[in-house]
Amino acid sequence: MTSSPIGTTGKPIRVMIVDDHAMVRKGLVSFLKNETAFELVGEACNGREAIEACETLKPDVILMDLVMPELGGVAATRTIHQRWPAVQVLALTSFQEKELVQDALQAGAIGYLLKNVSGDELAFAIRQAHSGRPTLAPEAMQALIQPPSEAETLAADLTRREQEVLALLVKGMSNPEIAGQLFISRSTVKVHISSILSKLGVTSRAEAISVALQSKLVR
Repeated sequence: MTSSPIGTTGKPIRVMIVDDHAMVRKGLVSFLKNETAFELVGEACNGREAIEACETLKPDVILMDLVMPELGGVAATRTIHQRWPAVQVLALTSFQEKELVQDALQAGAIGYLLKNVSGDELAFAIRQAHSGRPTLAPEAMQALIQPPSEAETLAADLTRREQEVLALLVKGMSNPEIAGQLFISRSTVKVHISSILSKLGVTSRAEAISVALQSKLVR
């Protein structure tokens, strides 16, 4: 179905494609060229190129992949949103993990779609984005309303200081080294470690490190 031009000026919506896969870009180019409501103004294969192109092209809407080399879509979205708030970024990705959805929206993306989206759905989302209205794929919406994972629950139980101590434990630091790194006493370190073991339901430093790594409590 061919969309009709929208907007107060009656001009086509200027769209830029950002994706590291040439075949994906080719498919999107073909789609946009068949839609009279849209004008393809540029392409980029990573976030860094997207930022550079945005400087000169000033698109209305960017179709942004999220997982790309050099600079990912989330970081690029954040920079573009800060520098050119009038440019709307529509995440278009194959991934639907809760953390990635949250990161993209927090970075300033106005919508989140999966690459299996239909042409009509994509056209609608582009028009919505241009009008400042969000569009979320059902899978992305479902990810956002999922109950907290075990890792998120465990991390929420730890205080910020305990998270710092745990991160240093994972690095293999001893109590004196942790005390020196955080500028606290050794006895305070012992108290924090005892609390960490209790909250994680383990009895040793090694178990705490294992849980931290398996549950991705530290990065």
